[in-house]
Amino acid sequence: MIRRTFIALTAAAALTAPAFADGHSKDIVDTAVEAGSFGTLVAAVQAAGLVETLKGEGPFTVFAPTDEAFAALPDGTVETLLKPENKDQLTAILTYHVVPGKVMSGDLSDGMTAATVQGGDVTIKTEGGVMVNDANVTAADVEASNGVIHVIDKVIMPAS
Repeated sequence: MIRRTFIALTAAAALTAPAFADGHSKDIVDTAVEAGSFGTLVAAVQAAGLVETLKGEGPFTVFAPTDEAFAALPDGTVETLLKPENKDQLTAILTYHVVPGKVMSGDLSDGMTAATVQGGDVTIKTEGGVMVNDANVTAADVEASNGVIHVIDKVIMPAS
C-alpha cells in the first residue's frame, strides 16, 4: 500500500513539474508565485508579514492550499482574515501549514504527526492516498531552494 501511495505521489509530482519548472533554484515564495495557483496563499503570506520568513534559509515544509481550497472556505472568510486587525489569526492559520525541516513524501508514514511552526500538530495519513489532517495532498515533493511544497486541496485549521 505504501509503495502504491509513493508511486501515485511520484506520478503526481511529475505531472505538476512543468508548473513548477526550475523550482529548485527559487525559494518557497517564488516557487508558489510562479506556479500561478497560489495567489490567495501568497496574498495571505504578504498580509501576515511572512514573506521574508518563507524566503529565509529554512528548510521549511509547506502544505500549500490552492486558490480553489481558499475559495471553498465560507463566504467572506478570506477577506476577513486579510484585514490588518486579524493578522494574528491569519498568521496562526498560515504557520499551521508549515513544518520546520524538509519532509519529503518518502519520509511519511501512516498516522505520523508533525509539529507545525504554529505550535499545533498535523496528522499524516498514507492509506488510500496521502492526507494532512483532512486535506488531500494533490502534488508532493515540489522542491524549492529552502524546502519543499506539498500541494493540498483544503485549508487546514489549527485547534482553537
